[in-house]
Parts: sequence; C-alpha cells; structure tokens
Amino acid sequence: MILRTISEELVPVDTRLVVHSLHEIPLYNEDLDGDGAKAPEAVRRLRQAVLEADGLVIGSPEYNHGMSGVMKNALDWLSRPHGQSVLKAKPVLTFTASPAFTGGVRAQQQLNETLWAIPVELVRYPQIVIGGVGSKIAQGRLVDDAVRQFLEKGLLELRAMIPQL
Repeated sequence: MILRTISEELVPVDTRLVVHSLHEIPLYNEDLDGDGAKAPEAVRRLRQAVLEADGLVIGSPEYNHGMSGVMKNALDWLSRPHGQSVLKAKPVLTFTASPAFTGGVRAQQQLNETLWAIPVELVRYPQIVIGGVGSKIAQGRLVDDAVRQFLEKGLLELRAMIPQL
C-alpha cells in the first residue's frame, strides 16, 4: 500500500517507480545459483529489473524486531553472485513500517546493514520509519500528510543521487 502510494502519487515528476512483487522468489540456495546463470526465472527477472533501474526504493515491515524474511531472502539473491551484485553502487532509499510507535526502527537498521554489506549507495537522510502504520492507511493508500511529506523528501534525495541521463 505504501509502495503503491509512492509510485502513483509521490514520486518526482521526472521519475517512474515500478513495483515488483517478491512472491515468486524461492528461498535462497547458492547451489541453484552458482555464477548466476542457473538462477530460477523469477530471480533472473528481478535481477534484470534491478540492473535496469537507475535507483531503488526498498520497503519492509518489521517482524520480530527485523526486516521481513521475504525481503532478506530477496536481498540474498540480489547480492549474488559474489562481487557481481546488480545492487552494487545503486542509489537506494529504504523505509520500514510497523504498527508499533517505533515504526520498524530495528528493521530499518537490519535492512540498511544488509545493504551496506552489498554495498549500495544509501540515502542517509531521512531515515524513514513509519510508526502506527495502521492508522496512516485508508482505502489502500497512505493518507498521513506528515509521512507523505517525509517520503517525498526521501524521494527527492534519492533522485538527486541518480546521475542525469
């Protein structure tokens, strides 16, 4: 819902955000990947989309004080083959969301730590954590003005990190 709102309502006018589902990505298994040529089709499609992107917006809920397992799994696939990650040096804006007042701050730290290890070029400020997320969503859209403005600021920072085409 947050990514949909970002892609449809909040991205800068000269920017397009394509939302990719992670539902088809299998559990990471290096034996299925090797040099990258043997990766499952869903992984190859995701890697290609990331390769073609000028920058990324990555969002995760917080589950049990960390990012979602689905997100970690996708990042494991995208970080390989070692030294050849399609994420390497990509500008990335991250956000997390939680029903708790902390907004997923622990997931944000874990997500950013994983991305630093790849390494990507993270938008350092603002760090976007959305607390009490349930009250900020209505009819499938992010409606909280303060959060929307914070996200817009992050998107502008991300856009500034992307070289002119």
